[in-house]
Amino acid sequence: MSLDWLSHPCLAVDVESARRARERQAQLTKPPGSLGTLEALAIRLAGLQRTAQPSAQQVWISVFAGDHGVAAEGVSAFPQVVTGEMVRNFANGGAAISVLARSLGAMLEVVNLGTVNDPGELPQVRRAIIAPQTHNFCERPAMDDGQLAAALGAGADSAEAARQAQAQLFIGGEMGIANTTSAAALACALLGESPAALAGAGTGLDAGGIRHKAEVIERALARYPADDDPLAWLARVGGFEIAALAGAYIACAQRGIPVLVDGFITTAAALVAVRINPGCRDWMLFAHRSRERGHARLLAALDADPLLDLALRLGEGSGAAAAVPLLRLACDLHARMATFAQAGVSGA
Repeated sequence: MSLDWLSHPCLAVDVESARRARERQAQLTKPPGSLGTLEALAIRLAGLQRTAQPSAQQVWISVFAGDHGVAAEGVSAFPQVVTGEMVRNFANGGAAISVLARSLGAMLEVVNLGTVNDPGELPQVRRAIIAPQTHNFCERPAMDDGQLAAALGAGADSAEAARQAQAQLFIGGEMGIANTTSAAALACALLGESPAALAGAGTGLDAGGIRHKAEVIERALARYPADDDPLAWLARVGGFEIAALAGAYIACAQRGIPVLVDGFITTAAALVAVRINPGCRDWMLFAHRSRERGHARLLAALDADPLLDLALRLGEGSGAAAAVPLLRLACDLHARMATFAQAGVSGA
């Protein structure tokens, strides 16, 4: 399967729509800049959505699930069977992201890329099985070329489904026991950082568990060439769901769909996506600052200023979903506030 599509150009931001939105903000009944980030969000979305009246009502959420062979190294506080069990929980509406999606009126799609305990056919779960899990990247690359292409393509398929549904915003979530280990390994490889600096608690490791996790990552990184090839590192230490996220982010930017990036794992995927196709960075908004160690370093590398800091570290796309009301408020203020002329108020 060809990966040429990854380098196709991303849609250009519409500077004229952003300009018109900026002009409207200057006419609203408030001191200039007094709504701060809410003003900036409305202007940013206007340029991305190619309209002076942006909206965040139509939200598409794709949660990608996949198991990791590196779980065999004892890097998670939870057993590997949890991944498949959580896919079932998503389908049954019991997970945090399920509740948040209902509250937002968002479309929630779960994509099963491969779990060791396959939950089978489930409502609202798209089966895109690649393998029961990635390989243990301490022993061999996590994915071969075909698996990498399939995972990236699964993400692009979700972006296309979001486009067909006329989504105004895309959120990517993830589920996969040991995926913070994979994300930390990717971040270390691409940023030149030490595992001790970026490996965190994940599902709840204690200090000893975090040290072991860092040692596992250190041992794995030593197996591979010290290059900065994002696709190569995605195959070496990535996960099916992380690759799908990277593919979705690039494909969304190529289709003109703004992306709201969630936490540590999704930001690692965003870094990979930007390293593969730098044009997709313009299409990314960042929802929150995770408590997971290493997230701040990833945000800095992407020059990202997240909207929220709520001490979250759940994943699933939950932090991004929690930030959607801010985007909706920004759009409502932009559209519904009176101008000085309409209100008969004297301007500056």
